[in-house]
Amino acid sequence: MKTLALDFAKYVSLNVLGMIGLSCYILADTFFIAKALGPLGIAALNFSISVYSIIAGVGLLVGIGGGARYAILQSQKKHEEANRVFTSAVVLGAVLGAGLFVVGVFGTRQLAVLLGADADVFPMTETYLRTILVFAPAFIANNILLAFVRNDENPRLPMIAMLTGSASNVVLDYVFMFPLQMGMFGAAFATCLAPLISILILAVHFAKRKNGFRLVKTKFKPAEFFTIARLGASSFVGEISSAVTLMVFNLAIVNLEGNTGVAAYGIVANLALIATAIFTGLAQGVQPLFSRAHGKGRPEDASSLLKMATLTSIFIGLVIYLLVFFGAEGIVSVFNGEGSVKIASLANRGLRIYFTGFLFAGLNIAFAQYLSAVERSRPAFAVSLLRGCVLLIPAVLLLSRILQMAGIWLSFVVTELAVLMYARHIWRKKPGSAREEGRFLQRAA
Repeated sequence: MKTLALDFAKYVSLNVLGMIGLSCYILADTFFIAKALGPLGIAALNFSISVYSIIAGVGLLVGIGGGARYAILQSQKKHEEANRVFTSAVVLGAVLGAGLFVVGVFGTRQLAVLLGADADVFPMTETYLRTILVFAPAFIANNILLAFVRNDENPRLPMIAMLTGSASNVVLDYVFMFPLQMGMFGAAFATCLAPLISILILAVHFAKRKNGFRLVKTKFKPAEFFTIARLGASSFVGEISSAVTLMVFNLAIVNLEGNTGVAAYGIVANLALIATAIFTGLAQGVQPLFSRAHGKGRPEDASSLLKMATLTSIFIGLVIYLLVFFGAEGIVSVFNGEGSVKIASLANRGLRIYFTGFLFAGLNIAFAQYLSAVERSRPAFAVSLLRGCVLLIPAVLLLSRILQMAGIWLSFVVTELAVLMYARHIWRKKPGSAREEGRFLQRAA
């Protein structure tokens, strides 16, 4: 038990630090764009972040799904099968990355309109979208390597890679946007160079010959791709939920408060990304341990690890909420470069209401990751889907009509609480009841 707790502390702490660094990609953009381009720049960024979340989600779909399967096979000494999983993950990531690249070259104008960008913010939105989509293969490759290196019993190197990539983004944001005056393209380009730098750091794992995985010649089977996607689906949907939240919230807010409201939400959303990253870091950090315990046939170890993750999530959620509740004004002022009273008022209230949801969200993220790691993909998908769109979208549409902006902020809280109740229901059931879980999801939908 002591060894298990030490492994938990090691993997989780390193990955949380790395994910905080990774989340600063967008936070750095928000800060420098606020200073250089004002509220319209923040609004344009906020319209674009949903696409960034989709790119990240695709990377996690392949990386976490492939990494989890790799860890299970390695724990069972099935090394050749593990290498085939890595090879399949690389191929799948390349195909999906190429698809997003094509969208970046040919479809950004239509995409910007679809996301709700009006004439005032359209040029900046299109620029940011085109840049990050063209670099989508780099983001996906980085997420795949991060997951596999972490599952290859080397959690320290991914942390270093994520922190180095984030630090480079901060520095390059300043250089590109102020001395070089590159505007929105400079912010996006700085963000896109970060995963390339991270990949260079991860290459050390191969250079020092520490890698347990490698590319092998294999006949690709649809079943292998399906297995990867199945185990990574909850991480994908969890990340996509951020994109769905942003898109739905933006469309609802722009009708209520215009671009000023979207700018205020941009502050809330970008801070929420950091909170989400912390919980995601916890979940992804413990995932190799979940998968290893499952692969070795030790369900009691997996349950113990889940209890550790649950208690840690509760503690982190309380700390985050208290910091935001009492520090909202100071936090908002950092990103409210022009000192807009309306933005400050909307964002201050939004932070205090919205962040209540993180008292529950961390538990949902950890539980979904646990289910995926022990190959209970169906309920894991259900948990992620419920919090991503099935409950959230109706909550936003309904509560915004009744309570206006307060209803929009509350919709996240209500959704996460409802999903937590469903997660509690799943935990009490035996693993063999997947059919009932599927029926529950259909009824909810």
